[in-house]
Amino acid sequence: MAATAIQRKEKLIERIFLLIAFSSIFSLFIIALFIFAEGLPLIWKVGLKDFLLSTRWAPTKGHFGIFAMIVSSFWVTIGALLFGGPLGLMCSFFLVEFASDRLRAFIKPALELLAGIPSVVYGFLGVVYLVPLVRDYLGGPGLSLLTASIILGIMILPTVISISVDALVAVPDSYREAAFSLGATRWQTTYMVTVHAARSGIITSLVLGMGRAVGETMAVIMIAGNALKIPLSPLDPLRTLTSNIALEMGYASGMHRQALFATGIVLFFFVMALNTIATVYARRKRIK
Repeated sequence: MAATAIQRKEKLIERIFLLIAFSSIFSLFIIALFIFAEGLPLIWKVGLKDFLLSTRWAPTKGHFGIFAMIVSSFWVTIGALLFGGPLGLMCSFFLVEFASDRLRAFIKPALELLAGIPSVVYGFLGVVYLVPLVRDYLGGPGLSLLTASIILGIMILPTVISISVDALVAVPDSYREAAFSLGATRWQTTYMVTVHAARSGIITSLVLGMGRAVGETMAVIMIAGNALKIPLSPLDPLRTLTSNIALEMGYASGMHRQALFATGIVLFFFVMALNTIATVYARRKRIK
């Protein structure tokens, strides 16, 4: 009897946890359903080709082309990856392979604190310090693709560093010892052995960092310039998909509001694609 009662309690607890787990999936389903219900009618009315490939965004005149914002979001994400990716990877290499335990215990939590800083603070620091620096020494208005990429590159550092460190730590010490026994230096071992063994986790960190960058809003609004055009140089201002939604949702109505939700659908597929790529690489890592 006692064993049966315990089994019933375990079954009940298991079902409760299963319900909690499915609640997150249900929340995602409701959010996606709401976005698609609001945005798809506009896409059907305007046409997918005109919506995605037109560069003219003038909702009050019936023009709903988001191609310039798609290109801007792409370049900002790539710029953030080019700036924050190598810096984050170098930091993770140092923490795992070269830093002492005491130094690692200090630096790693300090770097992870970057994730807790509100994005508006990054944007404010960019406006106060980075924008004048770019404007005075490189030209242009300062509010540009370059400044947005640098700030977003700093913001993705915690994601890149944290996941890369976990991937490097998971590499067995026997790999390093084998390389050392063959006469390899510490850097040769890191570059040719450890990084190769952890490459799936490292790529996952970069892909998730891209997802963090493409979804950022407030900091981009403050430092990107919000110009509705395709940037032709790093010093040109731009407007991303997320910043367009945040700037115009407060007063949008009718088809204009539907167009912003349709923009959210494009972002939804963009982020889902990045997360899928990260999941595939993580799964390959577990299989290997």
